Amino acid sequence: MRYFITLSFDGTSYHGWQVQPNAQSVQGVLDHALATLLRHDVHTTGAGRTDAGVHARMMVAHFDSEANFDCAELVFRLNRLLPDSISVEGIVPVAPDAHARFDARARTYHYFLYQAKSPFHRHYAARFSFPLDFQKMNEAAALLLHVTDFTSFSKVHTDVKTNICHVTHARWEEVEPGLWRFEITADRFLRNMVRAIVGTLIDVGRGRLTIAQFAEVIRQKDRCAAADSVPANALFLVDIQY
Repeated sequence: MRYFITLSFDGTSYHGWQVQPNAQSVQGVLDHALATLLRHDVHTTGAGRTDAGVHARMMVAHFDSEANFDCAELVFRLNRLLPDSISVEGIVPVAPDAHARFDARARTYHYFLYQAKSPFHRHYAARFSFPLDFQKMNEAAALLLHVTDFTSFSKVHTDVKTNICHVTHARWEEVEPGLWRFEITADRFLRNMVRAIVGTLIDVGRGRLTIAQFAEVIRQKDRCAAADSVPANALFLVDIQY
């Protein structure tokens, strides 16, 4: 039988979601905990990958099991077994062909940055002490809604078959004085895509790129044309729509 499991995690201590050799991953820790409690090997399939150090307020994965268990009780037992950096919110039975990754219609990420020194933001936001023009950054971000090929913002040498994505929302908002949030929603995301976009938008905000030059970065379909990626600790996967 197939189940969807919803969880959140602090990615600080993990080398991303996906199982990797010689590195601790969220998926690896979750699979081990499920296997321990269900007493058979478990391989979860997540709604997507997250890079090393990236967090998730909402991640969805599916797994198969023929074991007899109560979903609420399994959630309780998992949360007792898992480290404090991972929390399971729910487990529900789904159709046998339901797929956490391929059935997802949209995903939303948040990226946080702050400007004044703060001991409270430093773990989950990136500090940029120079002035930024967020109005221009939003003008540039609006161009993303009319783009389909995001090669300029993709990690090179990946195993994806296409760099085509459809962004439906991309905007900066000041959520409290001095703390800004970039929210972006798309049907899919490429590896490193959000962090590369944010880094390039910051160049717009600093006056290093004009709006026209930002559009040219997109048109070139060349990762070297975009700015460096911003730090991972400020990025959160916050929602997945099915």
